[in-house]
Amino acid sequence: MLTAEENDLLCRVEGDAPMGKLMRQHWTPICLIEEVGEPDGTPIQARILGEDLVVFRDTEGRVGVMDEYCPHRRVSLVYGRNEDNGLRCLYHGWKLDVAGAVIEMVSEPAAALAANPVKHKAYPVREWGGMVWAFMGDQNAVPEFMPPPWAPTEDTKVSIAKAILPCNWAQILEGAIDSAHSSSLHSSDFVPARVTGAQATDRQWLRPSTDKAPRLQVQRAGYGFRYAAIRRPIVDAAQNDYVRSTVFVAPGTVLIPPNNLYNVANVNVPRDDESSVFYFLAWGDAAATPDTATWRQFLGQQVGVDLDERYRPLRNHENRFWQDRQAMKAGNFTGIKGFPNQDVAMWVTMGKIARRWEERLGASDLAIVEFRRQMVDAAREVRQGKPAIGTGGQRIPASVCSFQSIIPKTTDWRDFAARPVTRQTPAQQGLDSNYEIKA
Repeated sequence: MLTAEENDLLCRVEGDAPMGKLMRQHWTPICLIEEVGEPDGTPIQARILGEDLVVFRDTEGRVGVMDEYCPHRRVSLVYGRNEDNGLRCLYHGWKLDVAGAVIEMVSEPAAALAANPVKHKAYPVREWGGMVWAFMGDQNAVPEFMPPPWAPTEDTKVSIAKAILPCNWAQILEGAIDSAHSSSLHSSDFVPARVTGAQATDRQWLRPSTDKAPRLQVQRAGYGFRYAAIRRPIVDAAQNDYVRSTVFVAPGTVLIPPNNLYNVANVNVPRDDESSVFYFLAWGDAAATPDTATWRQFLGQQVGVDLDERYRPLRNHENRFWQDRQAMKAGNFTGIKGFPNQDVAMWVTMGKIARRWEERLGASDLAIVEFRRQMVDAAREVRQGKPAIGTGGQRIPASVCSFQSIIPKTTDWRDFAARPVTRQTPAQQGLDSNYEIKA
């Protein structure tokens, strides 16, 4: 349980908040590449860490991420003309390039620009893994961009669902690292079956356990931590454990245990103190990882069907997240379609910022407690002028990944030789030809 002061340290990111300063020491996802895929296309608005930004791709294909408001009279550049390698403000025609330099001031005398060059706030940008990234911290100390663990190479296939949610980033991330809830909240989508490991079908994810009360063990690291949720497997429980190991990568990424076909990750970016951008990713080999459209349909996260054109869910607290009570009577546990939508219902109904000092935690909340302790401590260190968690030599090693496996009780999960899921033959996928789903 956190105090109200500790809760503020964990959650608040705007202005001079220590957690916001911590996050600014990392490269931050700003939007999807597909949102600004067209040169001279429509600019988009992004709000990140309490800052309003405009994002656009210029004539030559370069992406700019800058302060949304024109340096002249502070009107929104989202409405500007994207043309001839610059974004032109509609109000007086000032034009800015992707680096924030004002290159035309048509409302001023011809010599004005040369006499008084204007530089607008703009951030260094990289495109990687389907996302546009920016470094929003100290511009005199920009670190090298390093690929995230869920897109280690340029040819890694990454499919991303995006949603903008009206709640704080930390309660979303806590949901991603909470392995215990999946046996209840997602029980109609993560179905126990007589399989030798987690399996993906076009309708459900199968798992080899009926155990709803896992034993949790945590291993702390400089990048965050990893932990194991240890359950009884359906088959040969006397000799084996079913282990699902999740990795928290500070400040906002969770590597979720994979299935037999592809890897899974969750990335959470604060828009401000009370809203967040939630990304849910499938990644791995091109042949086994679902394409973006299929992934979004499977999750119930399609623009125009589940989300509006700005990625805001159409399901909400007011319409009870389209919960189907008749489906619940027929056996569906939640009555909410799409397991991320089940999570969203939980996160949003906690309020804009969860009141953690009023909670009653249990043994299954060990990873939640570790996350809070580690990040509150990390925010305090940044407030004291120390480097942010997960930066410099504390970055996550390439050898660390999430995993799920049935392993002998004599094997310590910390020593298990895990590696990301890659293309496998059917014989290696572990799905019995006559698998049995357990109620």
